[in-house]
Amino acid sequence: MAETPVKRAPGRGRFITFEGGEGSGKSTQIKTLADRLNAAKVRTVVTREPGGSPGAEIIRHLVLSGMGKLLGAEAETLLFAAARDDHVRSVIQPALSQGIWVLCDRFSDSTRAYQGSLGKVSPAVLNAMERVTIGDLKPDLTIILDVPVEVGMKRAAARRGGGAPDRFEAEDVRFHQELREAYLQIAASEPQRCVLIDATAEPGAIAANIWAALRDRFFAASTDNVASSA
Repeated sequence: MAETPVKRAPGRGRFITFEGGEGSGKSTQIKTLADRLNAAKVRTVVTREPGGSPGAEIIRHLVLSGMGKLLGAEAETLLFAAARDDHVRSVIQPALSQGIWVLCDRFSDSTRAYQGSLGKVSPAVLNAMERVTIGDLKPDLTIILDVPVEVGMKRAAARRGGGAPDRFEAEDVRFHQELREAYLQIAASEPQRCVLIDATAEPGAIAANIWAALRDRFFAASTDNVASSA
């Protein structure tokens, strides 16, 4: 069923990021949300990190191949920062300034979880990199998809089929458990920005919970113009 166009303030678009461990279903839920927003006549761009722009995609290949790990956590952080700088300048900021909503698969919270909490890169270094790459840019809403490690790793293995795991998928169970805990801490530390979603549910139920989070934050004043969750 087609969505009724939503009423929203003119000007800057909304910046929504999706976070979570491997196999949490971010790509599926981003596509579902983008389709729903487009049906509601909300212009939307879907992007990802690392990557999302030509320069950042080159760095993505280096990172996921394991090159960053060989160089160490701080060097890997610098690679992510370089990719993010290009991505923000080339894609995210221009879209937001045109009133387009940006849905991003991972953003700075991933760096804080992977390189910060797990790689032990100091908060001072992470803060400095954020000042350079994103400045005052903050997501309007961050959806953190939470799934038990065993479930996520099984999903990730099924997704790649016979392909080799990437740099992060290849880490051991302890790594992924600590990663999950890092995301739970991020969600607890910024409840106004972050919404924790149980990603073990059926995909349609997850999508409904995500839509409810958007409705509560962005469409509360115009609920009559937003179709109920399917």
